[in-house]
Amino acid sequence: MSDDQKELKGPRKRIDEIDEKILDLLSERNQVVQDVIQTKIEKQLPIFVAKREDAKTRSFREMAKKRNLDPDWAEDFLRMIMGASRASQSTNTFPRATDEVKHICIFGGKGSMGRLYARIGRQTGHEVYTIDKDNWDELDAFVDQLDLAIVSVPINVTGQVIEQVAEKINSDTILADFTSQKTDPLQKMLEVHDGPVLGLHPMHGPDVQNLSKQLLVVCEGRDMEKSKWVVEQAQLWGMRIKEADPENHDHAMNLVQGLRHYVALLHGSFMKEYDLNPDDILDFSSPIYRAELMMTGRIFAQDAELYADIVLSNEERRQLLLKFFEHHYKLAELVKRGDKEAFIREFESISDFFGDFAQQALEESGYLINRLADRFT
Repeated sequence: MSDDQKELKGPRKRIDEIDEKILDLLSERNQVVQDVIQTKIEKQLPIFVAKREDAKTRSFREMAKKRNLDPDWAEDFLRMIMGASRASQSTNTFPRATDEVKHICIFGGKGSMGRLYARIGRQTGHEVYTIDKDNWDELDAFVDQLDLAIVSVPINVTGQVIEQVAEKINSDTILADFTSQKTDPLQKMLEVHDGPVLGLHPMHGPDVQNLSKQLLVVCEGRDMEKSKWVVEQAQLWGMRIKEADPENHDHAMNLVQGLRHYVALLHGSFMKEYDLNPDDILDFSSPIYRAELMMTGRIFAQDAELYADIVLSNEERRQLLLKFFEHHYKLAELVKRGDKEAFIREFESISDFFGDFAQQALEESGYLINRLADRFT
């Protein structure tokens, strides 16, 4: 060992001791968090409270400044700790919004989203049943007890399943759906069911461990007062609630889902056509392109039929894609001509359109890119 290495031995040993103390403190903190969670369950309090987390974050940043630590780094550290605390809740029970146990059936319960909500519903203490096409005959045994029936099936069969469910459930059972389109399913439910109707769109994937901080879009159907407990239950799970008009929701989803997923298809298809292997490209990727490549790649790790239904789900969405093609051809002319001046004019006009959001996007994407690069490179 060189003299320089010997001089580092003492400080390194002290760093190891400090790191061990940090882990001990985190373990102790986690035990206290479990006590807090248990109290929340007993008192029926929400798992996630935005105001409390915001206040805690501001306080932590100030404490970091007083210790000459980077407040941004301190906030990242705290949010990771709080995120881990929420994740630990996925193995426990959740607070219930009602004194009495509710009877809930998820139609499409073998699907990934259905399985997620069935698990969380049961951990909340509700009686949750799941029905699929292979066990439809089991429905008669409990259908008269149902407080809530949720249709969670692919878009292309949603209307058909809604009709089948409505034929079976009582008029006082809430009929709801998890479809990413809301106008047509909501209208169908109102047509075939005389009782309470509720349109829901969970804005997250099925791979989350719990629902804390996840967004749930709620579209009013009929007798919202009778469905109030459903929304309150979601809030107790820690979800953020966004009430929306069905048509406005669907118009936004045409861009958020349809166009975005099609662009991913276009990106991936072009790479396949020209044999641009992702592993080879990754070796030469900047952090920003790595992030884009990961967002493209994650699409193709999932079900093709699901994404076909999303991209081609309705006429308005298909028309938007056709307009996208037309605009693509227009911009392609700039490339054919090598027209740098026209490119700059188009770029600057888009910058004006994005306005202040462009700076926000720069900051937020920079954060994501730096975390990605630090973790995986």
